[in-house]
Amino acid sequence: QVQLVESGGGLVQAGGSLRLSCAASGRTFSHYSSGWFRQTPGKEREFVAAISSIGGSTFYADSVKDRFTISRDNAANTVYLQMNNLKPEDTAVYYCAATFEDWELHVSSTYNYWGQGTQVTVSS
Repeated sequence: QVQLVESGGGLVQAGGSLRLSCAASGRTFSHYSSGWFRQTPGKEREFVAAISSIGGSTFYADSVKDRFTISRDNAANTVYLQMNNLKPEDTAVYYCAATFEDWELHVSSTYNYWGQGTQVTVSS
């Protein structure tokens, strides 16, 4: 069992930056691949970024590529999402997720564990 807790969300102006953190407790976090998803009211949860447990390969949605960076600190059991040059369309609840799988990391059903979410609001 893995428990995930996100933090770092908030209100920021367009062009600004935020760093989200996802702290994990429970089993050895380094064995898990991790992902970030986001959701707005009335829409399905959308893939943002992922990092694999094997080799630390990273994957990004086209909409955030070159603006967002996912990273992990296994010693701290934490995954981060650095978000730069934020746009109003990035406004959403952001969720951290973890899975033992190492493929199809862009698919929400791949993930077994989810955090409670953190709100990110970008004003224009």
